[in-house]
Amino acid sequence: MRADRLVSLVLLLRQRGRQSAATLARELEVSTRTVLRDIEALSVAGVPVYAERGRHGGFALLPGFQTELTGLSHDEALALLIAGSRRGAQAFGLGSALASAMLKVVDALPESHRDTAAGVAERLLIDPETDLLTRRVTAEEVPDAIVGEIRRAVFAGHKLRVRYAATGQPPQWRTVDPVGMVTVREQGYLLATRSGADRTYRLSRVSAAEELDEPAERPDRIDLDRAWRERGTRFRTGGDQIAVLVRIDPARREELLDTALDVRSEEAEGDGRLRLEVTFQDARHAEWALWQLATSAEALAPQSLRTALRDRATALASRYSPPSDG
Repeated sequence: MRADRLVSLVLLLRQRGRQSAATLARELEVSTRTVLRDIEALSVAGVPVYAERGRHGGFALLPGFQTELTGLSHDEALALLIAGSRRGAQAFGLGSALASAMLKVVDALPESHRDTAAGVAERLLIDPETDLLTRRVTAEEVPDAIVGEIRRAVFAGHKLRVRYAATGQPPQWRTVDPVGMVTVREQGYLLATRSGADRTYRLSRVSAAEELDEPAERPDRIDLDRAWRERGTRFRTGGDQIAVLVRIDPARREELLDTALDVRSEEAEGDGRLRLEVTFQDARHAEWALWQLATSAEALAPQSLRTALRDRATALASRYSPPSDG
């Protein structure tokens, strides 16, 4: 909306001083022509913005210009800045809105506290893109237009049509009753019902979405955290899942748990290793996960998994065996 963009433009000039039209356009994700029109609109509205010509010129506000403060305390603003460092807003298509909100939060602070809060926020990192083993968390890209349409239907309580591609199936249109949205490790999900049955849709598999005028059939209130836990439990106990008994080096335990769906039991053995019973989505998933751990883990059961790993290791050893002299 243009009003929000004008506020963001004023806040950028207040906090950063003189800025070129190109820089402002890049920050606001609009064209330089739009920035020039916005600058003119601000001048007409009485905002003291002026242009400086020349190679290092740009636009600036007259010194001492103040916008209305929100009354946030230092710690309240700091909490919002830290929350804004999380990347969940990207999964919900709110990245640009978050950037604008953070500008307003900083501007709401007294000038004496503004630099302090921004500096403190820089020293706190929430949900980095990689862990200590440099395993990268892959964020799924979903067009803002699609996420925005889904988000509007969720908030308005309207039915939603989505073109969704289930695993191994071509995309199909489905009409659902949206319940809520969840983001987990940079992956977004839509919780919904369809013909009264619970459904969970991965946002990255939605290629189109359309909010309908018809009211959604859903309860007035929802405990989204509880709903997510219940669906997770059903997911872990259904389908072609396989239980695996494994002996593992404790140093690789977390790596195993990152790939397993659930841990049924765990105990320490006399040699310092751990014995765990874990579940995987299917046999192929289990074989892949145990293969990544190489000799740090040993699958004890089921025998079919041991056989699959042995055959894979034999094939690899054969590939790298020294050539015969004959």
